[in-house]
Amino acid sequence: MDLFVIDHRSALPLHVQVEDILRNLITKPEYQNGKLLPNEVHIAKKLGISRNTVRQATNKLVYERLLVRKKGVGTKVAKNNIITKLNKWTSFTHEMDEKGVTFKNYALKVTKVLPDKEIQQLFNITAGIKVIKLERLRGLEKGPVVYFISYFHPRTGLTEKEDYTMPLYEKLEKEHHISVAISKEGISAILANKKLAEKLNINEGDPILFRKRVVCDPGDRPIEYNLGYYRADSFTYTIDIAKD
Repeated sequence: MDLFVIDHRSALPLHVQVEDILRNLITKPEYQNGKLLPNEVHIAKKLGISRNTVRQATNKLVYERLLVRKKGVGTKVAKNNIITKLNKWTSFTHEMDEKGVTFKNYALKVTKVLPDKEIQQLFNITAGIKVIKLERLRGLEKGPVVYFISYFHPRTGLTEKEDYTMPLYEKLEKEHHISVAISKEGISAILANKKLAEKLNINEGDPILFRKRVVCDPGDRPIEYNLGYYRADSFTYTIDIAKD
């Protein structure tokens, strides 16, 4: 079966169709074992679309940590990463409430910033457009255990003057009419640098669970790019997988 097929009559955007092609492609054993993916020019020519459309789709999977791109080498499947589609969406606050855990904000900072080029490409926005950046240091009574950095697409309508102490996705839905549908995640283990060590009250070089995710609306459009740094001694990430 040829995976490289695009339906130009479909209402589904071309870049989303290319994402689906790439997601299917990277499940193949040969690509799991380190084989380079076809380059963007090859894919674009085979599908009869622009290279920019292929690049947009590839960028999304790079952000999800499913692909690794090296200049002058090519693109291949990232190792030791997990993507999970959540069949029950919940904010971090609601998730902790369900577990009976009371969390508090140790620090909260909201700014409007010019995003880097990669975030511009993910959000498909032009240079010069600022986005809301939300930083939150959260934890238990004993101290901070997680540091979040979020960037929001301008279409959310979020401003610097909002109440960010309330559950984020509840706020988006009730006040901005933005529904969140899926979280595309990459998870890895990293070592704390000086800044993270100071924020989380750990030693420089201690292990941290790093969770990187792209949150999308029902149309699969990115609305949030989120980085989460968790104390490894305070969190265990588990996933239930059902057999087909």
